[in-house]
Amino acid sequence: MPLLEGRRALVFGVANRRSIAWAIAQALAQEGASLAFTFQGDRLEKGVRELAATVDSPLVVPADVTSDADLDRVFENVESTWGGLDILVHSVAFAPPQTFERPFAETTRDDFRAALDISAYSLIALTNRAAPLLETSGGGAVMTMTFNASQRTYPNYNIMAVAKAALEAEVRYLAYELGPRNIRVNAISAGPVRTLAARSITGFTVMEDHTERNAPLRRNISADDVGQAALYLCSPMAANVTGQILLVDAGYSILGMSLPEGRP
Repeated sequence: MPLLEGRRALVFGVANRRSIAWAIAQALAQEGASLAFTFQGDRLEKGVRELAATVDSPLVVPADVTSDADLDRVFENVESTWGGLDILVHSVAFAPPQTFERPFAETTRDDFRAALDISAYSLIALTNRAAPLLETSGGGAVMTMTFNASQRTYPNYNIMAVAKAALEAEVRYLAYELGPRNIRVNAISAGPVRTLAARSITGFTVMEDHTERNAPLRRNISADDVGQAALYLCSPMAANVTGQILLVDAGYSILGMSLPEGRP
């Protein structure tokens, strides 16, 4: 029997077929999960609906994660469609484009607020609404996406790194509070993956090249690698895993320094 037969998953963050959220959705669908999706704005609606149709999704709804009314509407739709929920996937992040170009010390209050609200607070807002539906199902899994810039400095990542650090702290606190309700909360810290969002980061290709040359496995990861890791965290295989940050980065995060290329 497929690992997720009969499970219901709500996925936030699909923008196009190269999205990490889509790779996660495909991995879950291949193991039998039924999927619901949200989309951000009219520009993305057509593409998300087309992707959702390929996995026979019963529900595709608009959602601005900064709008409480939108989020309430999403979970009302989920409850009326399924009656409960087993998996919540949060793959949402945004910082104003200028924050990847300006010095970090010049971050404005408005840019800080936008990045933290969308990239970090949204996990709290979604999990709070999902928890009753997950509990109705006897428990479930919440999964989000982070990046090692939360722990180490990466040129130009700037305020997004602060948002990811906040997100990782939220994972631990949500896991602690929701554990007695059999709700697990985890994150994947992925290496550089070419997505629509990644292209907005100044110097992203340099980051990719550096990782490939120096990571112990001497390669970059793909969105599919993240999808398989997410499948593990959302499945019964990870029944006793919560509050964790799973690194999927070809080993890059273990490095303290690297020797010149070609040296053992």
